[in-house]
Amino acid sequence: MTATWDPPNTTDPILSVRQILALERVLAGDPEVVAGSAHLDRPVRWVHVAEAPDVGVMLTGGEMVLTTGVLLAGDEHKQAEYIQSLHRAEAAAVVLGLGRAFPAPPDAMRRAADRCGLPLVVLHRPFPFAELTEEVQSRLVRRKFAAVSLSESVRTALTGLITAGAPLQRLLDEVAVHSGCPVVVTNLAHRVLATAGERSAVDDVLRDWERIARQAGGSAGDGWIRAELGGRGERWGQIMLCGHRGDTATGRLLADRAAEALVLHRMLGGGSAHTWEEQSAQSLLTDLVSGVVPARQLLPRARAAGLPVNRRTFVPLVVRDAEPAQLERILRLLGLPGLVAELTERTTAVLLSLARDQDAAALAAHFAARLHDESAGPRTVVAAAGARTVWDDVPVGLREAQHVADAVADTAAALDLPTVVRLKDVHLRGLVRLLRDDPHVQSFAERELDGLLCGNGTDQDLLGVLRTYLATGRNKSRTAQLHHVSRPALYRRLEAIQTRLGVDLDDFEQAASVHIALLAHDAQQQ
Repeated sequence: MTATWDPPNTTDPILSVRQILALERVLAGDPEVVAGSAHLDRPVRWVHVAEAPDVGVMLTGGEMVLTTGVLLAGDEHKQAEYIQSLHRAEAAAVVLGLGRAFPAPPDAMRRAADRCGLPLVVLHRPFPFAELTEEVQSRLVRRKFAAVSLSESVRTALTGLITAGAPLQRLLDEVAVHSGCPVVVTNLAHRVLATAGERSAVDDVLRDWERIARQAGGSAGDGWIRAELGGRGERWGQIMLCGHRGDTATGRLLADRAAEALVLHRMLGGGSAHTWEEQSAQSLLTDLVSGVVPARQLLPRARAAGLPVNRRTFVPLVVRDAEPAQLERILRLLGLPGLVAELTERTTAVLLSLARDQDAAALAAHFAARLHDESAGPRTVVAAAGARTVWDDVPVGLREAQHVADAVADTAAALDLPTVVRLKDVHLRGLVRLLRDDPHVQSFAERELDGLLCGNGTDQDLLGVLRTYLATGRNKSRTAQLHHVSRPALYRRLEAIQTRLGVDLDDFEQAASVHIALLAHDAQQQ
């Protein structure tokens, strides 16, 4: 039976036995695979015409040998030994032209080729071997040149991005364009650090990431091609092309060029002060807080990042004035699974993922107490939203925790706050912050504080005193202590404030009005 073949991939830097047999000139010889059909995807390095029985000693591996077998006719032992010698030399395949020496496929060669797993192809019609060698050699040269050209093109593009200080994501986007498939960067624990490619395709890959990643392992089957990331004898991750539709050799080339660029990017600092792990968490939590991407679409990313998500209780926290590295260390010490990401210069989000039978409130308090015990600073605030058992509710919880943290940010030292601050603890501050964008509230704040909003240093100092004085419930001793001034000095400043604003701060209603205006003013500055 004559085989049928798929057309060769012209972007492949090498040719396989299968692709050579699909060439028009070869098809003219009516090829038939009579043995070793399971090995037709072997790469062919060269095509060699040889009639010598001991041709195997002249080969270096990867050759397709063309022969008429004229010196093998009539001797089955020589025929079998000929196939075995080619197998020992790691030849890619042998092509036998049927004719005077062998009018039909020889059984001895066929049996030996089947035992060795060496593709044996016979040509039923006369065929000029010189045409085939010329065709294949020229194609191999062109493809090798194309491979070098592609390699240099990718390297140049990625190097240019690194030189320009591009972030990791920009490099991966470039790799995804060249590979035409999702690109995933992981650490050694298979946790996803970054992705690129068409969003729906990436989500399909991440949906069952742990199983897929471990199943793919180190193989390049089914278009899963990976390259190790590391340097100086130490591995720290890998980049994977997921479902690459092109040939394996091109995929490996792209993965290798990408790996080289990522290692260089990391060595040079990656254009960011954050590690890739931190950037991954930051991207995920920022997307959750913003609400631009539906939470359900972010679930595969969270799972792939190593956050437990099945039947869990999620505790959204936002911490002001603490280092993300410190928060991550405390989570590890307490054995609490979670993600940590810096949202702004002073604000860090922490998303805890707890088992359903764990006490979420107690563990959040334990985390906050440990943070305060480490002398994180008098202004450090741990704000929390209520625990969520549904993933879709996490974004609302994070925004609530952020709102609480921002509401007390500027007066944390003056307020008697609990270890974990919640919405019920911010009272009027929370309401005013929600209304900060209302034009009427903005106008009210400007009108009430007009005498202190000139913007010079003295005004800023007086505003700070006023803020503390009102936040402490008009406690003069506490205010003087916090501002490191004597009582007489504080009295002079309070008198200046009342004169500037034209109010009597001993009058409850006037003090309350100024307090609300100041809360609104501070909220508008955030």
